[in-house]
Amino acid sequence: MVQVFITGGTFDKEYNYISGNLYFRSTHVPTMLERGRCTVDFDVKTLMMVDSLELTDADREIIAHNCKRSQYDKILVTHGTDTMVKTAEFLANYGLEGKTVVLTGAMVPYAFGTSSDGFFNLGSALAFLQTLTPGVYVVMNGRYFDWNKVRKNTKTGYFEETP
Repeated sequence: MVQVFITGGTFDKEYNYISGNLYFRSTHVPTMLERGRCTVDFDVKTLMMVDSLELTDADREIIAHNCKRSQYDKILVTHGTDTMVKTAEFLANYGLEGKTVVLTGAMVPYAFGTSSDGFFNLGSALAFLQTLTPGVYVVMNGRYFDWNKVRKNTKTGYFEETP
């Protein structure tokens, strides 16, 4: 069984065609997993719907606490890309021994259809989650990264390994 925690980020944003603003309504993850014909047992819980630039350490504490108390040892966290690495570091230092935690997100909202990378990132994250050893990872762009060896390149919009 895979525990999925939703925290918000671009992944789950909707577009208001009148105002042009992005906003949160509800998560797309269950629909995405169904659409992708996922046969992995999963439990989805929404912890918050927050833009990652507005995420606080108190919010990170909520994420970490839920990861620690989850009965499952494989945990996928959807997260905004701007502070995903910061949250990964927080989780890695929280003491989640024996758990494999993967954070993933999207640069373009899933609601934007085929232009979104969310569907691909979710599938990649789910696959990596099942094969990685316990620890905290970031999965983006078809790759996985150790929490302490990754950064978001804000010029290219891709995640890359750091030395």
